Amino acid sequence: MAEVPNRWEGVYRSKEETGTSWFENRPQVSLDLIAATGASREAAIVDVGAGTSRLVDCLLEQGFRRITVLDLSETALAKTRSRLPDDRPVEWVASNVLDWQPSERLDVWHDRAAFHFLTEPADQVAYMRVMNEALLPGGHAIIGTFAPDGPEKCSGLPVARYGAALLSERLGAGYQLLRSLIHDHRTPWGSLQRFHFGLFRKAY
Repeated sequence: MAEVPNRWEGVYRSKEETGTSWFENRPQVSLDLIAATGASREAAIVDVGAGTSRLVDCLLEQGFRRITVLDLSETALAKTRSRLPDDRPVEWVASNVLDWQPSERLDVWHDRAAFHFLTEPADQVAYMRVMNEALLPGGHAIIGTFAPDGPEKCSGLPVARYGAALLSERLGAGYQLLRSLIHDHRTPWGSLQRFHFGLFRKAY
């Protein structure tokens, strides 16, 4: 995993926001799934592997006040921060999620397209351990990955693809699948990438 931070720094230093395949002007699927959790405006939410996603902008517009934005790339975080006033209630964390120790327990864990880069079982287990320790009982996890018939690589890196059954298996018995959906994301240059999103509730 040691080379990954440098790779993502390079991506965000060399490309404009709209030059990345994952760009969304408004992350509507993520917003809809967060709304489906019933989270209050006081809910603690993390966006894992956020990059320069505009999810934080939209959550702030909706009145959420406890948001953590986490990414490997300090450049990506700096670009996002530059769009927002300095006084916004956001905690910015430049870290590998596998090493992250949250400052508080969370109500909502959101991850669009970070988990699927973890192709080694040991890294997947480590990710789940961090998520499980971070989420409060009754909290929700939203995980978006490439679908089983989605791309096999992203930015030159192999990915692990998931449908509802396999993702539920990875999360384990402590998580109940509430919603599963397929989303065809259109890249800025017009190609389609098929994603699977799962919304889970943590039982304990």
